[in-house]
Amino acid sequence: MLRPMSDAEPNPTDTASTTDRVEEVVPVDVPNDETLMERVVNLSKRRGFVFPSAEIYGGFRSTYDYGPIGVLLLRNVKDAWWRSMVQLRTDVVGLDAAILSPPAVWEASGHLVNFTDPLVDCRKCKSRFREDQLEDPTTCPTCGAKDSFTAARQFNLMFKTHAGPVEEDAAVAYLRPETAQGIFTNFANVLNASRKRPPFGIAQIGKSFRNEITPGNFVFRTREFEQMEMEYFVPPDEVEHWYEYWCAERYNWYVEFGIPEDRLRMRPHDADELSHYSSGTSDVEFAFPWGWGELEGVANRGDYDLTQHATHSGEKLDYFDQASGTRYTPHVIEPAAGATRAMMAFLLAAYDEEQVRGETRVVLRLHPRLAPYKAAVLPLSRKPELAGVASEVHTMVADRWMTDYDETQAIGKRYRRQDELGTPVCVTIDFETLEDRAVTVRDRDTMAQVRVPIDDLMAVLGERLP
Repeated sequence: MLRPMSDAEPNPTDTASTTDRVEEVVPVDVPNDETLMERVVNLSKRRGFVFPSAEIYGGFRSTYDYGPIGVLLLRNVKDAWWRSMVQLRTDVVGLDAAILSPPAVWEASGHLVNFTDPLVDCRKCKSRFREDQLEDPTTCPTCGAKDSFTAARQFNLMFKTHAGPVEEDAAVAYLRPETAQGIFTNFANVLNASRKRPPFGIAQIGKSFRNEITPGNFVFRTREFEQMEMEYFVPPDEVEHWYEYWCAERYNWYVEFGIPEDRLRMRPHDADELSHYSSGTSDVEFAFPWGWGELEGVANRGDYDLTQHATHSGEKLDYFDQASGTRYTPHVIEPAAGATRAMMAFLLAAYDEEQVRGETRVVLRLHPRLAPYKAAVLPLSRKPELAGVASEVHTMVADRWMTDYDETQAIGKRYRRQDELGTPVCVTIDFETLEDRAVTVRDRDTMAQVRVPIDDLMAVLGERLP
């Protein structure tokens, strides 16, 4: 039987109680500006979400390492995407293609010629910029010099390397700038192995690499990142229907996992923005502190990719419809999302502050499916008699959910730490537990507490956690 407790929050310095009275909770307005960005970046390092890569050596520009908490959050973002795009559908299958590819792949796809950005240099301070990202194309944002830019030249974004012991032209290979081409080159293999028929999709999550001219804004634009892409192959006469369908589906996914609609928009590309393969693209954009930025693009790639690879490889990459007796090259709708960008947007959207007992409580109101830890087990004391029960509870809960175990500091401070990690539920074992075999379950968002028998704990948590 559940026993409601006071909705009070414990004093952060108290080590003996879980139910002390709390003052009124006062919301704090957290502006969506550079102040918010600074707070989230600081929280990310302090709590183990994201670290600068090779920091002990001064770091390496635009590369980041995901710490003990960040690796869980990033994995949960990818798992949520995979669940939505593959697990819950009957028309999408998965793939994990190689990162290294021969030049022939990128020649066929058009990346060797078209995957470029316009690069300009300031003659005065030698800074480099993407011409299309300059607010004022006549003024250097670094030194303020007027009309000091060189003529724009096209800079290919692909990382070039060599496969094998000898660096020669025959050994040239490229790190993939997107995961999509591995899907296209495996179209016939997947079609035969899976026995799917259009409309159907092939999904993939993996690393991509782009030699960005101007990386920045934390993990938003980096040279090494993870993508979540799906190529949806459809009959040519159904392409507009599926384009609109996937635009709506992908927008709604971000809303479902906690991003307010007033911080999202779906923006169609202008004609001069379209990629060489696209006849129509719309971006799901998020209101970052510096302005609107892309989370995901949904592109109508037509039959460009399959036709190009069929032409260059000499292999057939079409589909024969036995029902109609027709053969055609499927058209493709591509929802392509950045996993790291999505993680960053979820962090920014979830960050909240409020005043409790005159002190600021920082809380990440993450969707439970995204939260790094689903629960935290907190013995009130490190004494052996409590530790034994706490270990029992942790083993039981961790068998189903990712669970933290924390026995240091005052209970209030531990609650605050879990709030900053976005943990939805805390389970506290106190000295009453030794007598009544019950624990205190505390909710992250409301801070409400309820006494739960250990025998009922999994059922109670199952009502709150995915």
